[in-house]
Amino acid sequence: MELTLATRRQVTAKLAGRYVKATRGEKAAILDQLCQVNDWHRDHARKALRAALSGPAPPRTARESVFTYGPDVLAVLRFVWAAADGPTGKRLAPVMGLWVESVRRHGELAISDEVAAALCAMSPATIDRRLAADRAELSAKPRGSALTKPGSMLKSSIPMRTWAQWDDTAPGFVQIDLVGHDGGDNNGQFHFTLTVTDVATGWTCCRSVLGKGERRVAAALEAIRVGLPFHLAGIHSDNGSEFINHHLARWSADRQVTFSRGRAGRSNDNPHVEQKNWALARQSVGYFRYDKPTELRLLNDLWAAQDVLFNLFNAQQKLATKTRHGARVTKTYDTARTPADRLLVDHPDLVTDADRDRITQALADTNPVALRRRIAANQASLIELARRRGVIAQRTRRQAVYESRTKINPPPPRRAPSDESTNPARRAS
Repeated sequence: MELTLATRRQVTAKLAGRYVKATRGEKAAILDQLCQVNDWHRDHARKALRAALSGPAPPRTARESVFTYGPDVLAVLRFVWAAADGPTGKRLAPVMGLWVESVRRHGELAISDEVAAALCAMSPATIDRRLAADRAELSAKPRGSALTKPGSMLKSSIPMRTWAQWDDTAPGFVQIDLVGHDGGDNNGQFHFTLTVTDVATGWTCCRSVLGKGERRVAAALEAIRVGLPFHLAGIHSDNGSEFINHHLARWSADRQVTFSRGRAGRSNDNPHVEQKNWALARQSVGYFRYDKPTELRLLNDLWAAQDVLFNLFNAQQKLATKTRHGARVTKTYDTARTPADRLLVDHPDLVTDADRDRITQALADTNPVALRRRIAANQASLIELARRRGVIAQRTRRQAVYESRTKINPPPPRRAPSDESTNPARRAS
């Protein structure tokens, strides 16, 4: 049985007193005994005895911290991090040069060449350490409720496609989903946000509509399709009735767009758009109720600015490998890149010259900090409208009885207990 460090120190202190007064031969015997008990080398045993005789070592003075980046560099780092909507260091470091160049070009900050070089040389780990206090101030947000109703129409004619079939997909195959802004009360009409995410590049666009009628959803999808810088080749949705209907089926057939769906109850068949529902829709507008025309206008103006900022300036990582060792899953991710960079560099043959010039010109002319201010102004207006509405009490849905099929399939009649005749009457007969 191996001795603990405390026991070894006690043995050394016990033998240290004898070691001082011992003769040469006795010292050799003490060293042999100490090496045998503690399993030490003789040189280490002599060092331990000298340390025990000299008394406790003085406390080590703390080393002064050496900061490579000064306050001026950290101030610009916090400004860029806030304008980029608080990404992690691995997502911010690859696009730091793009942000610094844009901020200097549009005169948002007076940044010297030394500060710009220091920001671009900062590692992702250093960025996370310097922003740890700022990130801790971000509060958690509540969760929303699922508003997807299963659509039974056309299920047999729309093929299913699972998450495993989306690997290495060319740009143009997108996943779509709706996010409801009911504020906890799903009665009446309220706004929904359609999120469209390209699997290969991560290019994401959002549009808000009143309700989730099939014509309005198809119209929002058409508006997004026209603005995409690549050809829309396929859409993939869940089994909600807003997607599984004749209108969207005809829309995809007329435009020669492949239409597929995921398995019922398997949200992992739509992982890319489900992640963007949280990262973009929920983090941008929260869980308030939006049902007024003014709020619809503010939402769509916010999405117009958010789409440009996210697709041109915000980097994101893609899953590279996923290995399972028993119950442990190891995931590796590639270097964070913007959707525009993935589209122009990885798939140049799928982008026309006009779209390439339009993206390049937008990167040069767009001020991301001004877009962030525009988004913040719309968010403040939406929060103020939600504050004026007050607290929304959750009510039971008007058609809850019919959705539960209680009236269609009534419960079987209850059989009277054997002692019911002995029970006293509860009302006058």
